[in-house]
Amino acid sequence: MAKETTLILFKPDTIEKNLSGTVLERFLKEGLVVRGIKMMTLSDELLAEHYAHVADKPFFPSIVEFMQKTPVIAVALEGDDAIGRVRDLLGPTNSEEAPAGTLRGDLGENMMVNVCHASDSQESAAAEIKRFFNEGEVFSF
Repeated sequence: MAKETTLILFKPDTIEKNLSGTVLERFLKEGLVVRGIKMMTLSDELLAEHYAHVADKPFFPSIVEFMQKTPVIAVALEGDDAIGRVRDLLGPTNSEEAPAGTLRGDLGENMMVNVCHASDSQESAAAEIKRFFNEGEVFSF
């Protein structure tokens, strides 16, 4: 297994329900290591870049509204096969389809209110980490 670093964003539902510690603890218990973490407010420009693949869809304004409801927490996690493991821990994007025992199955509500965003590939992870962290904010030791 290759060591990878992936990005997760704790979405506004996680922040509003005060579940950040619970969610982070579940990742850490699986042996993933925090390499960067910060709370931030997402600008229209950052969201347009991050969600460029759906920016032309009629539901995009509701994504922006939801993601700007509260600050989010961006976390860079490292570990063996981190991208796949994080996605397995989260479960399917639609929380209504996520099995119990996954973060979305236990804590999510639907397709948007689903605890966290997670990178889906090594390419996405690299681009997303650059998008949400400045140089010098992700550490390896």
